[in-house]
This record gives sequence, C-alpha cells and structure tokens, in this order.
Amino acid sequence: MSDPLQAPGRTKIAFLGTGLMGAPMARRLLGAGYAVSVWNRDPNKALPLQGDGAAIAASPREVIADAEIVFTMLTNGEAVGEVLFDSGCAEALKQGTVVVDTSSIAPNLARQHAARLRQKGITHLDAPVSGGVVGAESGTLAIMAGGEPDVVERLADVFAALGRVTHVGPSGAGQVCKLANQQIVAITIGAIAEAMVLVEAGGASREAFRTAIRGGFAESRILDLHGSRMIRRDFEPGGSSRNQLKDLDAVAALAEALSLNLPLTESVREAFNTFVVEGGGDKDHSALLLHLEKLNARSQ
Repeated sequence: MSDPLQAPGRTKIAFLGTGLMGAPMARRLLGAGYAVSVWNRDPNKALPLQGDGAAIAASPREVIADAEIVFTMLTNGEAVGEVLFDSGCAEALKQGTVVVDTSSIAPNLARQHAARLRQKGITHLDAPVSGGVVGAESGTLAIMAGGEPDVVERLADVFAALGRVTHVGPSGAGQVCKLANQQIVAITIGAIAEAMVLVEAGGASREAFRTAIRGGFAESRILDLHGSRMIRRDFEPGGSSRNQLKDLDAVAALAEALSLNLPLTESVREAFNTFVVEGGGDKDHSALLLHLEKLNARSQ
C-alpha cells in the first residue's frame, strides 16, 4: 500500500504563514494537486490563494483541523512558538501529524519544539529553505531538513513540489545549516557590495564589471540576482535586511555557545546592524550597498 502522505489530492496540508515566502510555497503545493488550507495573521495575505484553490482559515486551530502535514513559514522562533503552542495548535493536532517548520529560527528552539511535539505523538522536522522568493515561486528551493530521515523520505514527493530536500541530521541540524547558509549569503552580499563601490570609485562601470566576471571564479547566484539588484538599485525586499540581521544574530549566539571565532561573519553582522538601526531594515539585504556607499561618502 502506498504512503498516503505521498498522494496529492488525498493528503491534507495546512500552511501557516503566507507572506513573501509562504504564499508562493503554498501555491506550489496547490499546483502539485495537494489539498491545502492556509492561515496568516494578516488575512489579506492569505486571500489571494483562494483563487488557486486554497481553503482560507480564520485561526491556526481551524487551519490544522484534520491536517496530515502542517507547514509553518513564520517570522522567527517566537512567532512559531506562539502559533504552535500558545494558540493551542499542538493540543488540536492529531497523533501522527507531521509538522514541517520551514521558518528560520534558532537551532535550540527547533529542538525544543520537536521535543514538545514528540510528547504528543506528533513528528517534527525543522526544514528551513534557501532560494528566496524566486526559488519559492519556481519550486527550486534548497531545503535543509533536520529530524528523522525516514520522515524526510516519506515526504519526498511533497518536498519535490517546493525544491530539493536534503536530510542534514537530527532535530536542529536543519537550522544550523540554514545559519551557515546565511553566513555565506551575508558575507557574499557584503563582498559584492564592496566590489561595486570599489569599481565605481575606480572609474569602471558596475554593470560591465558584473558582466565581465560572470562565469569566472566569482560567479554565484548572489552575483546573478543581487548584483543585478545593486546595479538597478531595486531594493524592494525579497529577503529583508532585518531578517538577515536576525539570522546573523543567531549565528553569533551559536558561535558563542560553541566557542567559535568567526571574524568575517561578525564584521558583516556589524554592517547589517548599523544599516538596520539607520532605517534600512525593510529594504532587501542587497541594499547593504547603500550602507557602504554612505560609509564611503563620509570618508571622502
């Protein structure tokens, strides 16, 4: 007999959090044929999914009723805890339900959530994603799953609608890998932004510079997407600078707990902190370029 969690149409999925990332992810699941109910704290962000076939719920408890898989894509660990536990969702979930938290939260919180749910007979995966809004819309997200490997395997077809899943270890490991991913993203954004400042100050074209190095050792997804944003000066958020800072703060906390010295991460964290404090929190994280431009304008 086939696993019902692999069968579109028969599997009931609840999706909590339909913001920039959650809405296109829920839409991908609907497009794959799954029955999806959605909830968002701001209902206006959930309503557009009704046209794609989603059922709109008025509360977290309502959306998870009879769900076999529950996805969460929320702002931070506090929001995940409030929705799962303070709202009564955990008590309302039926035994055997799989909770897949795709939010980016601290690894210790992910492990705590898994332990609390396990006591109620509910399985938990921490499965944060990378790829941004573009990846969510195109179904090409990189999904880092922490938890039991057999559960990840059971949900392989569900994850396939969203992108490429990799089991990276026990509970919390997904979040550790996401933090490491965010280190690379932030440092690379910083490196590209600094290069853009240097190129323009030296009299070259930023656009021509980016074109010239494409395909070389400096090639990356970040150079492709965020390098283009920097040239066009399009800083509408795909991933906000505030959320980037949140992740870097979590990296710093984990590094301290592990007695690690991560100087590159700390340097870019300080830059993002200054940028957010000075009002850039709601801009895309590629807008770190603006902070570096301002910094260099002061020094001239």
